[in-house]
Amino acid sequence: MRRRRPEKREILPDPIYNDLEVAKFMNYLMLGGKKGASEQIFYGAMETIQSRTKKDGVEIFKLAVKNTAPMLEVKTRRIGGANYQVPIEVAKHRQFFLASHWIINAARGRSGKPMKERLAAELISAANNEGGAIKKKRRYSPNGRSESCFCSLQINLIKLDEKNQFKGCSKYRNYGTY
Repeated sequence: MRRRRPEKREILPDPIYNDLEVAKFMNYLMLGGKKGASEQIFYGAMETIQSRTKKDGVEIFKLAVKNTAPMLEVKTRRIGGANYQVPIEVAKHRQFFLASHWIINAARGRSGKPMKERLAAELISAANNEGGAIKKKRRYSPNGRSESCFCSLQINLIKLDEKNQFKGCSKYRNYGTY
């Protein structure tokens, strides 16, 4: 039996941009509890973005996160003794989490410059649909043909008859009960 879910902690928006997504991103960026260091890196990256692109840094940040966020992911479903990779939609909070971590890891993977410049370069390239985070997104998202035939197995779209038998595509009719 599972315990109850822990309560969601409310975080405060960051003091400069008054934005919750920025505050969450800085929390993901933080290493070893050093929030001041992550704030310096992020705000320095925003200044660098503003000087390079002549646009607002937060707009570029939001566009980069939007471009990097995955729409679909595959989950394994066990049906009648066989395992299937079923594509499902990614929840909004998980999209932001994955996009943020991909951007941060791609920035950390770049070499030679201070972190604020690497983060700025990765955010700019992600906003332009380029860079390591976008490559990671393309590797992560399911390819259309191989998993598309299992869309009928999605847990929220499954059709069951009165005997609790699977009643989707005729090809998979005999794959057991739920």
